[in-house]
Amino acid sequence: MESLHNMFHFILLFSLFFSCFRSEPLLPEQEVQTLEIISLKLRNTYWNLRPTSCSNVGDFNVTFGSNIFSNVNCDCSFNNNSVCHVTRIQLKGLNLTGELPAEFANLTHLGDINLSHNYIGGTIPRAFGQLNVVFLSLLGNRVHGLIPPELANVTTLVELFLEDNLLEGPIPQNFGSLIGLRRFVVSANKLNGTIPESFGNLRNLTDFRIDGNELSGKIPDFIGNWTNITRLDLQGTGLEGPIPLSISHLKNLIELRISDLSGRKSTIPNLKDMQSLHILILKSCLINGPIPEHIAALSQLKTLDLSFNRLTGEIPDSLALLNDLHLQYLYLNHNSLTGEIPSWISDSKQHFDVSYNNFTRTAEYNCQPSNVNLVSSMSSSKKNSVAWCLKKDLPCPRKPQYYSLFINCGGTTTTDWEGNKYEEDLVSEGLSHFSSYSSEKWAYSSTGVFMNNDRANFIAKNKNVSEAIYRTARLAPSSLKYYGLCLRKGSYKVRLHFAEIQYLDDKTYNSIGRRIFDVSIQGKVVRKNFNIAEEAKGFGKGITLENDVTVHNGTLEIHLYWAGKGTTIVPDRGVYGPLISAISVTPNFHVETGGTLSTGSIAGIVVGSLASVFLILLLLWRKGIIGEKDLEDKELRQAIELRTAYFSLRQIKVATNNFDPVNKIGEGGFGPVYKGVLPDDAAIAVKQLSSKSRQGNREFINEIGMIVAVQHPNLVKLYGCCIEGNQLLLIYEYMENNSLARALFGCERLNLDWPSRKKIFLQIARGLTYLHEESRIKIVHRDIKSTNVLLDRDLNAKICDFGLARLDEEENTHISTRVAGTIGYMAPEYAMRGYLTDKADVYSFGIVALEIVSGKSNTKCAPKEEFVYLLDSAYVLQKQGNLLDLVDPILGSNYSKKEALRMLNLALMCTNPSPTLRPSMSAVIAQFECKKKFRAPIVDQTTADNDINFKSFDKISMDSETLSYASSQESREERTMSTCDPCINSSVSGKSKDTDMDN
Repeated sequence: MESLHNMFHFILLFSLFFSCFRSEPLLPEQEVQTLEIISLKLRNTYWNLRPTSCSNVGDFNVTFGSNIFSNVNCDCSFNNNSVCHVTRIQLKGLNLTGELPAEFANLTHLGDINLSHNYIGGTIPRAFGQLNVVFLSLLGNRVHGLIPPELANVTTLVELFLEDNLLEGPIPQNFGSLIGLRRFVVSANKLNGTIPESFGNLRNLTDFRIDGNELSGKIPDFIGNWTNITRLDLQGTGLEGPIPLSISHLKNLIELRISDLSGRKSTIPNLKDMQSLHILILKSCLINGPIPEHIAALSQLKTLDLSFNRLTGEIPDSLALLNDLHLQYLYLNHNSLTGEIPSWISDSKQHFDVSYNNFTRTAEYNCQPSNVNLVSSMSSSKKNSVAWCLKKDLPCPRKPQYYSLFINCGGTTTTDWEGNKYEEDLVSEGLSHFSSYSSEKWAYSSTGVFMNNDRANFIAKNKNVSEAIYRTARLAPSSLKYYGLCLRKGSYKVRLHFAEIQYLDDKTYNSIGRRIFDVSIQGKVVRKNFNIAEEAKGFGKGITLENDVTVHNGTLEIHLYWAGKGTTIVPDRGVYGPLISAISVTPNFHVETGGTLSTGSIAGIVVGSLASVFLILLLLWRKGIIGEKDLEDKELRQAIELRTAYFSLRQIKVATNNFDPVNKIGEGGFGPVYKGVLPDDAAIAVKQLSSKSRQGNREFINEIGMIVAVQHPNLVKLYGCCIEGNQLLLIYEYMENNSLARALFGCERLNLDWPSRKKIFLQIARGLTYLHEESRIKIVHRDIKSTNVLLDRDLNAKICDFGLARLDEEENTHISTRVAGTIGYMAPEYAMRGYLTDKADVYSFGIVALEIVSGKSNTKCAPKEEFVYLLDSAYVLQKQGNLLDLVDPILGSNYSKKEALRMLNLALMCTNPSPTLRPSMSAVIAQFECKKKFRAPIVDQTTADNDINFKSFDKISMDSETLSYASSQESREERTMSTCDPCINSSVSGKSKDTDMDN
């Protein structure tokens, strides 16, 4: 017995020992390799792949939030629980930037793929037709190309989500064979063609969404076959009406959205059997006739939107039953309804909109009773007995008196770069709201509810945008109108300012959104399918639509309308629909007489205004008030405020931390430059004029005058100034990447790639083209150099420092008393003879172009090299046929030789000793972009040397002090390098090598 007992213990111990060393279930090596390829192509860094990954949860699974996670499921029941196969892959919201791997098809046990909310590109591989998945989601990515018809081979497919991508072409006809398909979601792509006839076979569909595509044809009658469907979205598809009568068969519908149909008019079909319907949207569907009584039978309705149709008759009393049940949002606006406004609507606390109809009045209504929008809702026959805001076209209740309008949509009171004061617009309501402001000077009307997000905001904010008017915006899910009220009769310039501030330019899921809407002014569509980011060429960048319109009855109407286009769930639901940042309206007529202004009159007014400011400042300077006494002159301040925004010294001290040396970013003869931060987190650059510099006073006066007179994306923006005590300050936009000089050859150079250099070259050229040829006031900058070109965070180039700029007077080109500029950049005819035209700037641009290509400073080619000037070296290499030897070695071979050679030849054409042989700046741009081969004429260097007299400067030491001279013999104060506003880093604030001549 004892031996049996011992044997029993031995067997037990042996079995326990064996179980301890039994191996975990493993993924087959081939499957591991396939997963590695998939991970590599998706650029997925969240997996730790090995055969035991199915048993080690941390190898596959990581969670950052409810919609941001990696999750992989395995089935390890194979081969007696020793082998695993992957059955589900979910990589959601991880901003993966790769492309779709065809290798997914090698995972034969995979039944679920969810790659939604990433930044995945590429096309859908045809190999996906070999999948055996039930669920496939690519929602919210950058997938493009055609939907492969091979997907119809995936007979197991039940749910297919391709929404919010860039897919194009037709919907494959053979998809009608996917009889098990329940959910088909392809909204917000670029699909075209018709809905395939074969889709009539998909009788198991429960969810069908094709919004925002570019389809054609009629809504097919076979949709009546989809009797199991619970959600049908056909907004902004391009399809034609009428809505087929067969839709009445869809008794299980919970959400029905159809909008913006073309074709012929129709009536509302019979929907009385849709007793489960929560959301009914039939917006802009060419529906006429009365509202049918059977709508009242839809007892579960939460949202009813019949807006922008042609409905007539009275609102049925039976609809009051819906108000007593679940109805929260009712939109009957923009129809032709008549009769009385029922009291259950006017007294409702829900969000109802019955604006733009033909009702008669039976009660005293104000413009916005509770949450009900009634604007322009009353019959014109009753116009004498109702409030002005309820009348058609919102006529002015008094004599029109206004002739300009500035609104900062969604933001506080602010001032733009031209000194215009924009009124605040802070009311947050938008579901069904009308508000009027400034003694009924302007108003807005907003309507609509965001899909599946009734808590979304109607004001957007982005503090990282540089310009104040673009940091906020108002948006609406359906319709947004702004009105200019009581405007005097005449022609107006209407400028609508837009910037896409809700999507980000960060190559993540947040940046794949597309906002598309229509813009109308005075009832006329001026922009169809307007995409802010696309036209502004980036997110956070401002763009202005400008139109001349005529106001006859005192009211200007601006209408932004969402027609169902674009994405609707990026980055989340509630970020779509029309959005606007600011509105400015100015007269095209003389305010006093009503006559139109000629170009000469406008130029005269501008010059006269500048002259007035100049004379006031000059008088105070000569009296010693500016720069010497601790006084603030109210007359001076008022004159400046006419042209630009005014900042108090206290504001600037707070922004710069009392001019803390830590915030010092530059130094020049005028004084230091400081970085500052305003209370709204906007970064600024503060240019502080030295109180001892009378020369600086002149430049201060000139810079204000010039920079407020010209506005262009490639010119630095002046936000305002401060004249207080002994302080003269200019406040500019802050440029994150400092000057072009520092980027190219400073101690903190940026190693610019070739596309960036090419962009900078063209942007400087465009800025000068504007100054010379496009601006009403033609200006010669006189000091174009790499330190006077600033780079923002996206390396966009902007010309700065207008302290030396002069009006281009063709009949007076000789400067007899004052020559200003920087040696090495000054045109020879100007430096030696005082002959000034815009071709002096062209010469300077040519020098800067050489620096852009070479990465070297023109006046410091190298201490031990044969040539002091980069231009000298370029002449020699041109003769030798080796111009490309000038290209910055840091570029290696990563540049276009054709473009570099074209840029160098243009630089040499611009620096021709003869000004008449230099091209205009517009010709430079055209020549560079036409991509035809050409060669600059070879300059006779002997002649050039005699004319340019470069050799007279050869003895100047590279670190010598600045040289100043003039025609007069008066002593002048020396200046260091003419640095820009937010330009030079404090580490390079010493004496300049550039010779600056200014008297």
